[in-house]
Amino acid sequence: MPVAQTEQRELLDPLFQQSLSIVRQKTKKPIFETWFRNLQLLDVTDDVIRIGTPNKFVKEWLEGSDLLHTLAAAVREAFERSLTPELVLTENPLEGESEEQPAPELRSAGALPPLPHRAGEQDPLLVKGSSIQLKDDYVFENYIVGPNNRLAHAASMAVAEAPGQAYNPLFIHSAVGLGKTHLLQAICHALVGRHARAKILYLSCEDFVNRFIEAVKDGELEQFRYKYRNVDVLVIDDIHFLADKERIQEEFFHTFNTLYNAQKQIILSADCAPSEIPTLEDRLVSRFKWGLVTRIDPPEFETRAAIIKQKAEARGYRFQDDVVKFLASRIDSNIREIEGAINRLVGTASLMNRPVDLAFAQQILSDLVGTEVRRVQMADICEAVVQRFKVKLSDMQSKKRTKRIAFPRQVCMYLARELTDLTLSDIGAHFGGRDHTTVIYAIERIEERARKESDIAQMLEELKREARTPRR
Repeated sequence: MPVAQTEQRELLDPLFQQSLSIVRQKTKKPIFETWFRNLQLLDVTDDVIRIGTPNKFVKEWLEGSDLLHTLAAAVREAFERSLTPELVLTENPLEGESEEQPAPELRSAGALPPLPHRAGEQDPLLVKGSSIQLKDDYVFENYIVGPNNRLAHAASMAVAEAPGQAYNPLFIHSAVGLGKTHLLQAICHALVGRHARAKILYLSCEDFVNRFIEAVKDGELEQFRYKYRNVDVLVIDDIHFLADKERIQEEFFHTFNTLYNAQKQIILSADCAPSEIPTLEDRLVSRFKWGLVTRIDPPEFETRAAIIKQKAEARGYRFQDDVVKFLASRIDSNIREIEGAINRLVGTASLMNRPVDLAFAQQILSDLVGTEVRRVQMADICEAVVQRFKVKLSDMQSKKRTKRIAFPRQVCMYLARELTDLTLSDIGAHFGGRDHTTVIYAIERIEERARKESDIAQMLEELKREARTPRR
């Protein structure tokens, strides 16, 4: 490195470290440790700050996630000027790290050489007692990633690469049919493929409860405990089934402690966050939060469209764009309903020996998607917001950043994302040509306030109804 560049780096590095400190304050510890801890300043030229990372996965994931915006905001605050982060894969790893790091092994007796998983084979490494069989298509390669599930997907991949180390426990929650089970099974597939002798136990919480009851009744509690506390990875689906089961919560508490203290990986899923599971003991709520708790939200339009294309192609059909748009705009609740609609379309088309076009889709799915509804336009959203906040549309589309204008503008961006098919760039173009990162920031801010402030959440629902109501 040239002398001048080295001097510049030494001069500016304290500011970069301040940037990382800001990021640390604004993110959870596991996120910071995984994605930001090993970043290093390379140089600053004009309006670009070049940041090095020795990890290709970290580089690619940050570049495709909203965390890059978090980093840019922290840099702007620390350096007191706008700098665009450019991530660079460094040729030499940071001091103390080897150039090639082998995939971490599970902490169990003996070496764990890789074993490629072949589609169609049974999953022999799931220990006896696993009540859920792995589906061949529930792998990472088939998982469509979008803003709604990006963190859950990245965390799952990190766990698959470093079980017992990256996030332990990993707790994924969402409403029904949004992809929790796909991620849990994808982790298991990856572990089966990488670790030949790993003991992976995968079952539903209901099965755990029923087997505990049987063990108590049959006087086999010690055998039960040995079985569930001597595995490398414990995966339990629908852990919210522990609600209102005080004795079984006690048992699971000790099972959790045994596995965690032995640095074995624990993966849980539920339909709500740990603190929202009724009557769940505080000590369990606390432990479930020790690793990473991440939520999967309903997919937005672009992600739904990608899911529809992928699942149709997996069944040997390539839907026309108007059919994809029709399905993506009319089925927005969960992925299972999307799969059901695709199965009906493909099955009926096969029986009738005809192609799937828009008219056919509208006819076959009329009972599922209902009749055509009025499409919300950006003008409808802006009018509702203008009336509510008593601001001028021209001010929201200007460069003004006062709180009186910025908040209504953010509300407009959020509602546009919720109610229209516009891309992030399209939404930004409606408001003075702002870029997609600004729109993402606005949406996140409104979502955060809606979660914390009930009056904001109520206001957003009222604005949605107003925007959907035809103007006179």
